Amino acid sequence: MNIEIKTSGGYTTMPIETRMLSRRIVYVQDEINSELASNFLKEVMYLNDEDTKKPIYVIFNSVGGEIRSGMLMYDVIQGSLAPMVMCCTGVAYSMAAVLLASGNHGRYILPQSKTMIHEPLTSVPFGGSTSSIRSVADSMLEERNRMNAILAKHTGKSEKEIFEAASYDHYFTAKETVDFGMCDKVMVLGDLMHLFAEGRTH
Repeated sequence: MNIEIKTSGGYTTMPIETRMLSRRIVYVQDEINSELASNFLKEVMYLNDEDTKKPIYVIFNSVGGEIRSGMLMYDVIQGSLAPMVMCCTGVAYSMAAVLLASGNHGRYILPQSKTMIHEPLTSVPFGGSTSSIRSVADSMLEERNRMNAILAKHTGKSEKEIFEAASYDHYFTAKETVDFGMCDKVMVLGDLMHLFAEGRTH
């Protein structure tokens, strides 16, 4: 989507994402994959280079995606010098829910938004030798334990509680997301916009 911006020389057209990036707002939409993760890394590095004191606002509306790509994004969030504020506006499922919960400088969710956690899924067909199947299963168990540990760290829940909650597709309302520790507060859009405009984290 393009928008027109008034300048000293008249009007100029630019993608709305570019305009939002100039306000330090980064979007995580659709499926999390290597391309999205790469763009996320570039945008966060750019904003850190611009200013490490001002917050970066990450807006999620994603059904999740690849764990490997998500873990790159997790490392970016945890390693950013600039504070990063997480916001769910729609859905944050699976890997997106893990990233939403991992914010250290404010995590917010709109009243009608939802989150979901579950055990890692595999796109690899189960076939071949017994050793190959065991290798895939071991890898999945390792990924599950790693995701559970990250969620436990950022929610304050025990790994056993996370294991039980994520043993099936567990959907949370906005209030339940806060109660579970994946977000700090349910916030209406107007209050979020004030947060962005004023450059605050809380």
